[in-house]
Amino acid sequence: MKEFKPTSWSIDNRTSIFIITVLITLAGIMSYNSLPKEQFPDVVVPTIFVSTIYPGASPSDMEQLVTKPIEKQLKGIAGVKKVTSSSVQDFSSIIVEFNTSLDVVLCKNKVKDAVDKAKRDLPNDLLDDPAVTEFDISEIPIMNVNISGDFSLDKLKEYAEKLKDRIEELREITRVDMVGTLEKEVQVNVDKYKMAAAQLSFRDIENAIAFENMTISAGNVDIGGMTRSISIRGDFTGIEQIKNIIIASQSGAILYLKDVAEVKMGYEEQESFSRLNGKNVIALNVIKRSGENLINASDKIKEIVEEMKGSDFPANLNVVITGDQSRSTRVTLHDLINTIIIGFILVTIILMFFMGGTNAVFVAMSVPLSMCIAFMLLPAFGFTLNMIVLFAFLLGLGIVVDDAIVVIENTHRIYQEEKLDVVTAAKKAASEVFLPVLSGTATTLAPFFPLVFWGGIFGKFMHFCPLRLLLPSRLPWWWPTSSTPFLRFGLCAARATIR
Repeated sequence: MKEFKPTSWSIDNRTSIFIITVLITLAGIMSYNSLPKEQFPDVVVPTIFVSTIYPGASPSDMEQLVTKPIEKQLKGIAGVKKVTSSSVQDFSSIIVEFNTSLDVVLCKNKVKDAVDKAKRDLPNDLLDDPAVTEFDISEIPIMNVNISGDFSLDKLKEYAEKLKDRIEELREITRVDMVGTLEKEVQVNVDKYKMAAAQLSFRDIENAIAFENMTISAGNVDIGGMTRSISIRGDFTGIEQIKNIIIASQSGAILYLKDVAEVKMGYEEQESFSRLNGKNVIALNVIKRSGENLINASDKIKEIVEEMKGSDFPANLNVVITGDQSRSTRVTLHDLINTIIIGFILVTIILMFFMGGTNAVFVAMSVPLSMCIAFMLLPAFGFTLNMIVLFAFLLGLGIVVDDAIVVIENTHRIYQEEKLDVVTAAKKAASEVFLPVLSGTATTLAPFFPLVFWGGIFGKFMHFCPLRLLLPSRLPWWWPTSSTPFLRFGLCAARATIR
């Protein structure tokens, strides 16, 4: 009698199969808990930005002097799909879109090389070289922590920096950007009439401040058989030191800086603003590390906020979290998981009407077993648990029970018609339906195979769905179904032998 060896081994070692099933279930649950959970897949889009600042240039001048020379070089790059530019007062922005099959790092290096070639045609008085940056979805903040209260700006910034340091200690966080703060600066407001009377120039004042604010090396000295380096620290530590800088004028007069200028501690011009409910706040934009668990990161940040509100922050300091992406992610994941659970229950109920309660339960067990195996395999292929992957689970829900039904029904038919013992009937039934089951599964999955090669940004998102359904195609040939190995044959056949 022809046998399918994996199934025959499973039938002969029923206890081992049940133990392996339990182990797979436990391993699948553990893998599910450790899988990074996100709302959408972490897709890298090969889009590069080139930005140039040229103060004093009109939009037409920016286009002629900056934008067109750079565009000329960018259009010659292989793999460029589209180049879009915008020229406004003092600023030029160019967006370079590449084919999605190209590597982002390679695309960025190509753009940098093209910009370097274009520098010889750019104005010589640019303040900075054109900046080349890449578009990264993972750079979008996962939440905003807003800090406000009846405190001075310096005090609010102090609290914000404490919270920022605590959040950046988390493994899941790349960095935290602070928005709405003012950076301190020393302002030297020169009286031009006093400066003219003392025959001073701005260069004299600039050089006096620069040369006084220096830390220089004074060489090495031997002490007790050891060589130690010596440095002379001359950097400023207070406003009074700056006020008392001695400036020598061309007339030979010796003056202090405070004699010709007002020196005070002020703030830089504000470049970022953050408001909440009509009030100015300091916002912390939290950037998650790519591939880390969004929900875990959000929960840890909330724990840190609550802890610091109770111990480090005063009671009248308001800390409000907005833009929390974990809320929508949590709702989406829970809805899809609930849909899968409801589908599993409905499949079991429907099978009970046609196969009886015990057989229906054993056939339906292929659904959670398949999901546990998939959870174990997802990390190996770099997948996270997101809406697209769970949608693929939902598509595969009906596929995984079909083959189990065929195996167990064929076992019952042979047992009843050919009057064989139940072990022999189970082995013969599995060997008979192996090729039909394999071909049926292959034809079911075949329409999804072309989706793996779907191009464009949308294809980058959606290719996780067919890959999840086609995942077993990378496994050995004897894994005959969409997401369950020979264990399911063994489980159903073992059930038949127990009957």
